[in-house]
Amino acid sequence: MSYPFKPNPKLDLTLERFLDAPRELLWRAWTTPEHVKQWFTPKPWIITNCEIDLQPGGLFRTRMQSPDGKEVSDRHCCYLEIVPNERLVWTDALLPGYRPSGEPFITAVIALTPEGKGTRYTATAIHRDEATRNNHEEMGFFDGWGTVADQLAEYVKTI
Repeated sequence: MSYPFKPNPKLDLTLERFLDAPRELLWRAWTTPEHVKQWFTPKPWIITNCEIDLQPGGLFRTRMQSPDGKEVSDRHCCYLEIVPNERLVWTDALLPGYRPSGEPFITAVIALTPEGKGTRYTATAIHRDEATRNNHEEMGFFDGWGTVADQLAEYVKTI
């Protein structure tokens, strides 16, 4: 069965990288709170709290802190799809239990595809309209998500 999602460049931003790590380790880093806290935001920012209920409708929550100690984000997301070691889909358009949220921004699709001795890592941010997509790009999507992908690749070497 082929996966039905195809990114739309007018609405979506996609970061694709080859990571020199097995997808099973990348999956663990994406689905274990203790691991997520180590790499999920560009340093020197940190994740102070992470909660994961890894099931469709379950909670994916991260709390981010700036270098000066100010908490700037406490994002509650809902998992939509979980295919172990292959694909993880979550959104902030819904809260856990598929309850609508008040401030939707993105749906994220994380795809892990074996490639040689490593993994083709594809992270796509799906947006509701071009303005939101463009705003996310201007906020530094490629630099930020690229830095995080690099941090993830380095971190999984320590697992």
